[in-house]
Amino acid sequence: MNELLLEVSDLHAGYGKAEVLSGLNLRAGKGSVVTVIGPNGAGKSTMLNALMGVLPGARGTLRYEGEDVSTLTLEERVMRGIALVPEKRELFSSMPVEDNLVLGAYRQMKRRNARWRDQLDHVYALFPRLKERRVQLAGTLSGGERQMLAIGRALMGQPRLLMLDEPSLGLAPLIVKEIFRIIEQLRETGVTILLVEQNARAALEVADYGYVLETGEIALQGDAADLAGDARVVETYLGAAGKTH
Repeated sequence: MNELLLEVSDLHAGYGKAEVLSGLNLRAGKGSVVTVIGPNGAGKSTMLNALMGVLPGARGTLRYEGEDVSTLTLEERVMRGIALVPEKRELFSSMPVEDNLVLGAYRQMKRRNARWRDQLDHVYALFPRLKERRVQLAGTLSGGERQMLAIGRALMGQPRLLMLDEPSLGLAPLIVKEIFRIIEQLRETGVTILLVEQNARAALEVADYGYVLETGEIALQGDAADLAGDARVVETYLGAAGKTH
């Protein structure tokens, strides 16, 4: 694995008295795509929310760029370059596409980076459809366009770690293919991607390393290509066709 960007040790998290994650350990190298697959209810979204700092009861050690950031607030983590695209996308529906993107540049504006608008050009290059619809209200976009906008907004902050929660959920196959093509492109820019995804086949095809999360614990881990050929992963998550990919 590349030089580490993220190292999670003994992460416990849940809601109220219900513990969902029990002692999770995970690592992500700089510039890599790491995926976490597993069934519904395994704790994948809980993990991302805990890493983002939005679950107050979460405990464990989170090292990012070599520093312990376990006690940092959500805003402090954003300022460090950690971004999450949540499953529900959480766009500002009554605002135009471009205004949603500009809001994503908060980190760069706060750092007084005068060139933050250059990132807008970068996002439009990745997602030409967003440029075409830049004055359109976000709430009127298709599902695929909304996902592109959610990812684009996160990229406006120029994150070092981009966490994606179910980016293909509810999207047509052609749009899913496009989203994963974008993830491959992003890898080339040096951003580290932590990808939570129900579409295990697509996730393992794009990832460098993978984890299988079941009932709050890591059941399997390894190079993505090895996991894609693992008999248990094929049977449980890929189906028989998984062996042909």
